[in-house]
Amino acid sequence: MSPGRRPLAEMPLRVRYHECDGQGIVFNAHYLAYVDMAAFEVEKALFGSHQAFLATGADMVVAESNLRYRAPCRFDDELVVSVFLSHFGTTSIVYESEIRRDGKLTTEATLRYVFIDPATLRKSPPPPEVREAYAAYLPASATS
Repeated sequence: MSPGRRPLAEMPLRVRYHECDGQGIVFNAHYLAYVDMAAFEVEKALFGSHQAFLATGADMVVAESNLRYRAPCRFDDELVVSVFLSHFGTTSIVYESEIRRDGKLTTEATLRYVFIDPATLRKSPPPPEVREAYAAYLPASATS
């Protein structure tokens, strides 16, 4: 993850007891849930709500996900999930997320989403207003 980028959204959360496994560490699948929850915060920040995003005529589905665990998170930890835009293509977008505890990086996630037409559920380029909403967050090397 590159330093100095501006996040699309940041979401604080506190680890709940039931999210931990027998070793007392957040169960691996919950990290994907955290990142997914933060993706909805992106829609809220850029469009006002998930419904407003859908009203543009676009939707997104996850096509690929990758997690890298740097340090364990435990019950009652206060975390912050930050979402950054790393790529905006013709029909796909890539978010890089960082999960931090007290400023220390615990988890990195990369998710590639594909834009779809909500009516047909087929891959479709996003409308201009969606592309425009992301433009301010787009790294110079992220288009293609």
